Amino acid sequence: MRIDIQGRGFPLTAPLLDHTQRRLRFALTRSGDRIKRVVIRLGDTNGPRGGADKFCRMQVYLEHAAPVLIEDTGADLYAVIDRVAERAGRNLAKLAAA
Repeated sequence: MRIDIQGRGFPLTAPLLDHTQRRLRFALTRSGDRIKRVVIRLGDTNGPRGGADKFCRMQVYLEHAAPVLIEDTGADLYAVIDRVAERAGRNLAKLAAA
């Protein structure tokens, strides 16, 4: 599984990249053999103005299936990443069961 992480409007730090990769690998382990690529876009909509505007958009490209798009926003980017990873794991488990 190839993971591509992109930052929009702020620099990606080593701890942020590590957290994102760790959470994704944990959440997507069960479906890892079906996943070709994961693209994650992390960003801050309002920039330095602040607010609950950090976002995480994840596209999961599967073999023999349409891509899965999951997105969420919030004030804490780490929490947003956790929620998106958890939802991705659940959605992929449902697809595998169907």
